[in-house]
Amino acid sequence: MSLRVIFMGTPDFSVPTLMEIVGQGHDVVACYSQPPRPAGRGMDLKKSPVHEAAESFGIPVFTPKSLKGEEEQAAFAALEADVAVVVAYGLLLPKPVLDAPAFGCLNLHASMLPRWRGAAPINRAIMAGDTETAVQVMRMEEGLDTGPVCMSETLAISENMTAGELHDRLAPLGGDLMVRALAALSRGALGEQPQAEEGVTYAAKLSKQETRIDWSKPAGEVHNHIRGLSPFPGAWCEMPLGGKGERVKILRSALADGEGAPGTVLETGDVPVIACGGGAVRLVEVQRAGKKPMSGADFLRGASLSDGTVLD
Repeated sequence: MSLRVIFMGTPDFSVPTLMEIVGQGHDVVACYSQPPRPAGRGMDLKKSPVHEAAESFGIPVFTPKSLKGEEEQAAFAALEADVAVVVAYGLLLPKPVLDAPAFGCLNLHASMLPRWRGAAPINRAIMAGDTETAVQVMRMEEGLDTGPVCMSETLAISENMTAGELHDRLAPLGGDLMVRALAALSRGALGEQPQAEEGVTYAAKLSKQETRIDWSKPAGEVHNHIRGLSPFPGAWCEMPLGGKGERVKILRSALADGEGAPGTVLETGDVPVIACGGGAVRLVEVQRAGKKPMSGADFLRGASLSDGTVLD
């Protein structure tokens, strides 16, 4: 049965779910997304990926800065939706909005709840060294990702998987999961399982202050930090290049043998090998300021980095 759906989302991660819902023949009566933001060198206003995708389907798009006002809430209720689907929208939904659709609001969340409630579950799972995660459809409540779980799909996180790679695996998996949930909802067969009270963790929004690499940590933690922030915002360190310190992003690493003072370059034969506070990491892919990403080998061919150099 076709449902009247309000879709609420903003980034690239949300787009596959919107496309699946449209493709399954549901009536998406409106899309809500974050307002256009200044971007690029000219700082022109840029629409979100969901905004652009919705317009390509001819779906009306609304971009309120808040849903707390009575006027916005009345406009939302007037759409008379069966259900609202929320995927990384970016605004909290007040109770009048949560209660407006006939069957409530369903959220697609990229973690194994109650682990990693909050804004950055993909990054935090990798940074913590988790070996598996999930996408889950959850019925929304007023609390932060506290509602009962309706459907779930797990996914293994391999040793060298980056946040970008995990994002790209979870996004289409989540789209498929959500349309299956909507099909079950339309039949009156969508079950719910309350979240466990134990094991709650919070995936705080990433901050610039935590992107700098701390070489004094064990190699495993440094490696997880690098891949959990790749490709964006990117973990970085300072290297003495061209007679001055230069900020270099490390986009991909691998665990390596070796011991030394933290931050010391142990090898420069193939790719740079850097000592950590126990063990070492290979710099597999890096990005110098203002340049494109390059392999560690290509980086060494253009940078005067020698054994014994200490990175900051």
